[in-house]
Amino acid sequence: MKFFTEAYENMSDEDRESFYCTVFMNDPSEYAERKRVEYYRTKLAAMGENVRIGAGVKIENPELIRLGNNVTVSDGATLIARKGTSIEIGNNTRLNDRVYLDTECEGGYIRIENDCYIGTGTTLFGHKGLEIGDHVLMAQSITLTPYSHIFSDPDANIITQGGNCKKVVIGRDVYVGMGVCIMYSGDIGEGSVIGAGSVVVKPIPPYSVAVGCPAKVIKKREKGE
Repeated sequence: MKFFTEAYENMSDEDRESFYCTVFMNDPSEYAERKRVEYYRTKLAAMGENVRIGAGVKIENPELIRLGNNVTVSDGATLIARKGTSIEIGNNTRLNDRVYLDTECEGGYIRIENDCYIGTGTTLFGHKGLEIGDHVLMAQSITLTPYSHIFSDPDANIITQGGNCKKVVIGRDVYVGMGVCIMYSGDIGEGSVIGAGSVVVKPIPPYSVAVGCPAKVIKKREKGE
């Protein structure tokens, strides 16, 4: 039985182009990767040199997305720039496998600066803006959601009560450990370290070490330690 062969033979030219697109976007070969880069160079708002785009990457509204030099978007990553938003990725930055970036709502944006590493399975939202400074290291399975639902009225469904939202800023040279959750008002100051599994619900001062749920500062980073 040649079911799929016959299905292909009966495709229109438009359907065949869609078929080939699916193959090339999901093929892990070096040739397919080169073709993906070639394709997105014509679609993205900007793309630097030596960019890599892995297999199974999903990019929505590429005309709103800018990638710098030496950027890697690894297998299974998702970049969603919704209407009226933008995503900017700086030079020498790596988005590891299954990273998910979503600007979420009009007016939002995500800006990741140079020399950053965003670990496997990390999810970052930019409702009102997310700014990540140079040299930031984010480990695996981190979630950043800068939105806090209002639930003060027990007679109304929570989904109808709206919420609070603000821009989140992560300063330069920050290390965020595995499994951290960063919530509304969770700004992290330059040079700080957030321990694995912590939940950040309020601003962390620069050069702090914070751990726990909610995250609390346990020490300051000092020279010579």
